[in-house]
Amino acid sequence: MSNTEPSPITAPEGIAEVEAATHGPEHSEPQVLVITGMSGAGRSRAAAVLEDLDWYVVDNLPPMMLVPLVDLMAKGSSIERVAVVVDVRGREFFSELDKVLVHMTEAGVAYRILFLDASDEVLVRRFEQVRRPHPLQGEGRILDGIAEERSVVATLAARADLRIDTSDLSVHDLAREIRGWLAHDINEVLRVNVISFGFKYGIPLDADHVVDVRFLANPYWITELRHLTGRDQPVRDYVLARPGAVEFIDRYVDALAPVLAGYLNEEKRYVTIAVGCTGGKHRSVAISEAIAERLRARGQLVTVSARDLGRE
Repeated sequence: MSNTEPSPITAPEGIAEVEAATHGPEHSEPQVLVITGMSGAGRSRAAAVLEDLDWYVVDNLPPMMLVPLVDLMAKGSSIERVAVVVDVRGREFFSELDKVLVHMTEAGVAYRILFLDASDEVLVRRFEQVRRPHPLQGEGRILDGIAEERSVVATLAARADLRIDTSDLSVHDLAREIRGWLAHDINEVLRVNVISFGFKYGIPLDADHVVDVRFLANPYWITELRHLTGRDQPVRDYVLARPGAVEFIDRYVDALAPVLAGYLNEEKRYVTIAVGCTGGKHRSVAISEAIAERLRARGQLVTVSARDLGRE
């Protein structure tokens, strides 16, 4: 072999520079949201809102138990956003929260504090409605427990990044407040599930909308199509070629636009659209797929399923 020929094991020129300039996959900065405040002020509802936003939510965790979780997040865990409910139910553990907050700062984990409050009158009424004692009232009255709790959480309330008074808020109003605060962290999305079914097997119990496509000619009576399903192109072509099929799909999807927007505004995050034909094999399957395609084209997050496929 000539000395001027490159060695076959030599990396091509420029590879080293490319590798040096190539960055690994980026990870979001870990975040911790501490949900705290007065008992009865809506902490559980706030936790549910965060859970719907895909935060990892832990309720009533002793603060020191956050330390290993925070350390794991700082080392690149797949868990990047944790919401933890910390309150006086933890009794003596509640006093450890300050140490945990210091630890998070030193570990480089960003945290925020959401403090929920309400007037004494409203808190008393809420405890009386559920017929449960305040966690700090002991042998005293509900008001005694509330007064004791206000003393315990006063310092934390002063440090809160957001303080929400829920006295006059509905559960939906509270959800909007939290979502508005976290608006830069979230992508508002409605999850749409389009499911096909056969009327002879019953309407899906969780359906928000029911679409009846039995007005279209049934491919079952076409010998060449009977053994196929709405997922097969010949059946799909046949169904969509029926008079009124495409017009119906387009108009129905248009009609859904303000409905889906309204669901988001009213804090409804999931909707099920059930599309039915006689047996759930041909027409409903083809139409549900077509509806899903049009919804996806409009930016909706859509899943499609065929409940009764294979039951015949």
